Amino acid sequence: YRDLPLRFAEMGTVYRYEKSGVLHGMLRVRGFTQDDAHIFCTPSQVKEEIEGVIDFVDYMMKIFRFPYRAFLSTRPEKYAGELEDWDRAENTLKEVLEDKGIKYEIEEGEGVFYGPKIDIKMEDALGRLWQGPTVQFDFNLPRKFEVTYVGEDGKEHYVVMIHRVVLGAMERFVGTLIEFYGGDLPFWLAPEQVRVLPVSETYLPYAEKVYKKLFDEGIRVEIDRRDATLGYKIRDGELKKVPYLVVVGKKEEETGKVAVRERKKGQRVMELKELVEELKLKIKEKK
Repeated sequence: YRDLPLRFAEMGTVYRYEKSGVLHGMLRVRGFTQDDAHIFCTPSQVKEEIEGVIDFVDYMMKIFRFPYRAFLSTRPEKYAGELEDWDRAENTLKEVLEDKGIKYEIEEGEGVFYGPKIDIKMEDALGRLWQGPTVQFDFNLPRKFEVTYVGEDGKEHYVVMIHRVVLGAMERFVGTLIEFYGGDLPFWLAPEQVRVLPVSETYLPYAEKVYKKLFDEGIRVEIDRRDATLGYKIRDGELKKVPYLVVVGKKEEETGKVAVRERKKGQRVMELKELVEELKLKIKEKK
């Protein structure tokens, strides 16, 4: 008992032969990877462990600014384990949610056969709910594999086993994230954070200099080197929802500055150093 709790985590790949009619882009696939973890603890440690998982889930959802809803799934008609264990586990899950001030809905009989669970469902841009984080008890495997520990009384006891995923299936999480933001990801998440737009080929060397400075500072930046009008490049950048478009031409090259078009906020002229500081702060604060 002195060695408990034990927590093991892995990025596990799972395969499920879903019927073709229910496959749905990245949101429902046949092969997916999840941030799986298994906690082994004593009955007296259960509540604290569940609280830790819920805090972790809430922290991650807030980082991505994801609205979510909690669901408590209770004992189905056919179940493994003892009724007393089920009742205790369900009450613990309720207590944790209520202590944390998290509103939840009860899904009667929707627990898996080996234990009750809390499902966190994420909302996409259309208000649809997709299952993500989960924390659930398992009354089956500890008995199936004789997983025991020696208690303070010197006797063997079955360990309490808890499964959890904090983000859920990576594919579904990313798909839901893209759906939720409508592809207009916040700066710190955008795959292309800045696009440098030279007014013409004449100013490409200065554009390369700006690119290198941003790249060296860890910014995900690209240059639009196409032989196209500035208006076309700006329009393309806006359609691709690039957070920052940096225009460089004669005036910018002469002054050593950049003309910045921040998405949905208009244009301004800045020192390159000032721009770098602004972008790095956004990354740090996850904006």
